[in-house]
Amino acid sequence: MTTVACEAAGATEEAQITCVIADDHPAVLDSVSRVLAAQGIDVVAQVRDGEDAVKAIEEHRPEVAVIDLRMPGMSGITVARRAARHTAMILYTGYSDRTLLLEALDAGVRGFVLKEAPLADVLRAIETVARGAVYIDPVLAGVLASSEATQQLKMLTPREREVLHLLSGGLRNEEIGRRLHIAGETARAHIRNAMRKLDADTRTHAVATALRQSLIE
Repeated sequence: MTTVACEAAGATEEAQITCVIADDHPAVLDSVSRVLAAQGIDVVAQVRDGEDAVKAIEEHRPEVAVIDLRMPGMSGITVARRAARHTAMILYTGYSDRTLLLEALDAGVRGFVLKEAPLADVLRAIETVARGAVYIDPVLAGVLASSEATQQLKMLTPREREVLHLLSGGLRNEEIGRRLHIAGETARAHIRNAMRKLDADTRTHAVATALRQSLIE
């Protein structure tokens, strides 16, 4: 392999998205994990209940976690409340109840995929939230189409606050990435999203606005 080829391969590996999958149905867990791994997602853990999901997220600090809504011991929403500050959460669910979805938003969930959707949609959701954006299954878009849900989606995520906090301390993208165990490009995406939500023209403007609104310390 040539030097250029080696460098390209190294860049591809570096950009690989890490992910934890949590679902109490073994067949679902296996099929989702296989499809994601085949598409280049690094599935660092597969777990079957909420407690183990939290432990896996805290241990591996993946960029994304795909969490079932209904699991033994702890629901996906509770998992999100406990671990959303570490990783971007996607709720993988067979339910479209608006109250539950709003509760999930409040818990920090940034992606919603129905289990009846093609597995390609799960991959699309992972790639979307890993960039710092929000993914909503088209079927659920109407359910969440309310001023309350829209306002929640515009709020800074826990990870965006972390990135802005580190940015306020003078850290660069790569340094922020190393501190949070994410890629530098992912840190850059979080900053762009925070700037958009805060209607900021520059990074400094975003940090100043976040400090003024007590979103970061």
